[in-house]
Amino acid sequence: MTQDRLSKTFSALADPTRRAILARLALGETSVTELAEPFDMSLPAISRHLKVLEHAGLIARGREAQWRPCRLEAGPLKDIAGWIEHYRRFWEESFDRLDVYLRKLQKSGKKSGRRKK
Repeated sequence: MTQDRLSKTFSALADPTRRAILARLALGETSVTELAEPFDMSLPAISRHLKVLEHAGLIARGREAQWRPCRLEAGPLKDIAGWIEHYRRFWEESFDRLDVYLRKLQKSGKKSGRRKK
């Protein structure tokens, strides 16, 4: 996994229309026309979004006679999940250390007889 691939994936996911397209494709393969239905934009505009998603490796487009199916390719999403996991662990460990520190403060406050105002 290269930083360039992560950058392409994050860039593709930055747009809410593209995220909505991916959410729809998570339900299964569908045509460009069906993908375009819920959006107030032209088919060429949807096609440009699909090209960005395809360039990032998030979708694959096929050709079956007149039907142009699109399907989700989840590999890049797995790469992002792995990258984010590192930071999730960092925050969990930080919160765990903060919890230990706050418990120590509470105990030392009780021992010294201090009260909250």
